[in-house]
Amino acid sequence: MKTFVSLTLILCFAQFAFAQQYKLNSPDKNIKLELKVDNQINWKLYFKNELIVDKGEIAIQLNNTILPGKKPKIVKIYNQTLSEEIISEVPVKFKKLKVDYNSLTLVFKNKFSLEFRLYDDGFAYRFITNFKKDIEVNSETINFSFPENTNVYFPEEKSMISHYERIYQDTLLNTIDNGKFASLPVLFQSKNHVNVLFTEADLYDYPGLFIEKSNKFSLKAKFPKVITGIKANPRGPDRNEIIVNEADYIAKTKGKRTFPWRVFIVADEDKKLLENQLVYNLSRKNNTENFDWIKPGKVAWDWWNALNITGVDFKSGINTETYKYYIDFASEYSLEYIILDEGWSKTTTNLMETNPDIDLPEIMAYAKQKNVGVILWVLWKPLDKNMEKVLDQFVAWGAKGIKVDFMQRTDQEMVNFYLRTAKEAAKRKLLVDFHGAFKPSGLRAAYPNVLSYEGLKGLENAKWSKLITPKHDLTLPFTRMVAGPMDYTPGAMNNAHENNYKIRWKRPMSIGTRAHQIAMYVVYESPLQMLADNPTNYKKEHECTSFISKIPTTWDETIPLDAKVAKYLLMARRNADKWYVTAMTDKDSRELELDFSFLPEGEFQMEIIRDGINSDMNAEDYKYETQRINNKSKLNIKLASGGGWTGILTPIE
Repeated sequence: MKTFVSLTLILCFAQFAFAQQYKLNSPDKNIKLELKVDNQINWKLYFKNELIVDKGEIAIQLNNTILPGKKPKIVKIYNQTLSEEIISEVPVKFKKLKVDYNSLTLVFKNKFSLEFRLYDDGFAYRFITNFKKDIEVNSETINFSFPENTNVYFPEEKSMISHYERIYQDTLLNTIDNGKFASLPVLFQSKNHVNVLFTEADLYDYPGLFIEKSNKFSLKAKFPKVITGIKANPRGPDRNEIIVNEADYIAKTKGKRTFPWRVFIVADEDKKLLENQLVYNLSRKNNTENFDWIKPGKVAWDWWNALNITGVDFKSGINTETYKYYIDFASEYSLEYIILDEGWSKTTTNLMETNPDIDLPEIMAYAKQKNVGVILWVLWKPLDKNMEKVLDQFVAWGAKGIKVDFMQRTDQEMVNFYLRTAKEAAKRKLLVDFHGAFKPSGLRAAYPNVLSYEGLKGLENAKWSKLITPKHDLTLPFTRMVAGPMDYTPGAMNNAHENNYKIRWKRPMSIGTRAHQIAMYVVYESPLQMLADNPTNYKKEHECTSFISKIPTTWDETIPLDAKVAKYLLMARRNADKWYVTAMTDKDSRELELDFSFLPEGEFQMEIIRDGINSDMNAEDYKYETQRINNKSKLNIKLASGGGWTGILTPIE
């Protein structure tokens, strides 16, 4: 990551006036912030003169003292206009992006500041403190309201002990009961259909944020406190915990620091949410370490398909022969990795010894011979207990990365665990996939070896529920994915429509068409992208598997073409000189016009997988075809119920 900044700085000294008011505009002047500093700090946000967020209130309580307190004194005001060129080490939307914003920083007399930024695509603010000694943060006030008739996509949580795997409730904000709360991100839509997505960025040494319904149209912050006592949960002592004691504060941290950004992403068109990377842009970058060793890619995954391979002369399961079969499959289709999920180690808490049914050195040697990397699954608690020794052993065995699972918390200690894991893994050139995790909050900007996060209800839920519907699939790109990469784990080869879908643990299927699943490889951002089904099924479906294998996992450019939250999308992405165009729909069949004018000059050969003519009856029906196109071409795309369409465009020399 490299950042280049040019700025103009205006420094002025404010009068110690009471009830001071300030305004800040986005560079394009469409978004306007009105700020009032009185006995409280209050703000409002407008888009094209429409009030979109009202009654914003900001405060923080440190060492039992509320800041800013009564009659706060502002001693300095900084107005800045900045332009950055952000280059991503592991790009999920853009390799290079020019970003402009306007900034207002208010410096208060009692050693703290508030920084506000307005971009063309959003608003953010954060606290900055300048105390010599460590501080206890008792609470942080984040209150805001929305106008009447605001709709919300609300991922309600029952507890702050959570895997953050929720269905987004699509409802009017005023219908949610007071006291209900959600993990982030949360998407709000005004009656005039302006989108406001709320989340956070640059989260370090501080608890993650939840948002609670506090009144008819109002919400407030909710934080987990510092944990001082834990006991094992008898339902699963190796991964589940019972909190028995908490402190009366949410963080104990350095007195001189910046705090997480509170981020309000704004988009007047749904499709603009698909290109927004404000969380990444706001988060600190690592300009000192070399991450050239990072190798994104696709992974043959074992757990979802229950190692249920057929047509072999050995008993499938957690054994050496089965994993060699996965390695052979990965090698055949040029997949970069396989993963050994739960069961490879002697016990889930003993990560230094392997299951006696597998010969890990032999598996590692075979994988190296086939140019396939191996990723190892771990529970977070055993890893945390002896992290350096465990990771050293993994490197000695030849592992290329780790999948860390069952964190279930977002208190300060857990947030720090994520950073510690990223750092120690980076020292050893190991990739990280956080499963059972909270949403991305900017860590990957500093440690791009953190390739993916779960923090969503993904395809694994199809093994035990009917919740992973096409509507859910079309909600995630506009909500959870805006925060960062998501380990949804696509790739089901057994596909059905909702009326003939069956819950099956060892032979799971998906709701929606085959082409819908394939489209996810372009739509869903994850530099470490899983192939969830088993190699036997993929080999039987060679045409589809070969097509998936050609789709990269990082993107130099993203162009959303048409979209409606939770209904459909049409988008294009570029990797080097190839383009990948895709469409997905909810349960409604529909037709979309694809205009190729975004392409550069020249002719392209396009490979297509689309819904077959009978996919309305059999979701596994698809059609593979090719055609020649250029930037003057137009195409009518037909999507079946729960359908998809994907084109791979290769320039013709």
